[in-house]
Amino acid sequence: MSRPQRFDLIAFDWDGTLFDSTALITRSIQNAAVDLGLPRPSDTQASYVIGMGLQAAMAHAVPDLPEARFAEMGERFRHHYLAAQHEVILFPGVPEMLADLQARHHWLAVATGKSRRGLDEAMRAVGLDQLFDGSRTADETRSKPHPQMLLELMREFGAEPERTLMIGDTTHDLQLALNAGCASVGVSYGAHDHRSFAEFQPLHVAHSVADLQQWLLQHA
Repeated sequence: MSRPQRFDLIAFDWDGTLFDSTALITRSIQNAAVDLGLPRPSDTQASYVIGMGLQAAMAHAVPDLPEARFAEMGERFRHHYLAAQHEVILFPGVPEMLADLQARHHWLAVATGKSRRGLDEAMRAVGLDQLFDGSRTADETRSKPHPQMLLELMREFGAEPERTLMIGDTTHDLQLALNAGCASVGVSYGAHDHRSFAEFQPLHVAHSVADLQQWLLQHA
């Protein structure tokens, strides 16, 4: 029987890692800022915050926004995101990769900056809600890169840090893994420039889902 070689628990980021939503999130942040009469964040500013919880993301992407208006900004972001969410799809090969990992008896989880409602809706929309054993969202625990998301998932499954792997497309994901004492793998096709990953010492940087799947099947 095929079994995990090195990692019992594999936690994935969602946006930009499994779900091709980076451009939509960036555009939604920019449009929300304009709606509130604020300067339009640059692509770099807006994409940098992907993976963070909503309040932390707003504070960084729109630094002139008073905290009292965070909820208003969040509402406008959701308006723009939900209006085009149906256009966003999984990266090609994601369902097959997850099915292969499930067949090898890894525990599969999601650790995301999305809200619980947003993640559940996205999972149902793409038919992945039955493939994951657990998940944590930014509105039910601490936002990345605080380690609480991974620590809670490890406690839930009884997984040790050395038997846990975090996979993501941002430095927030890789810092999360470091903070939790876990290994990480980065993907270069999401929100952050992979050249910024080196200081977080990922075991691998995958340049496609096929590359990620091959590495996981050989090393995870």
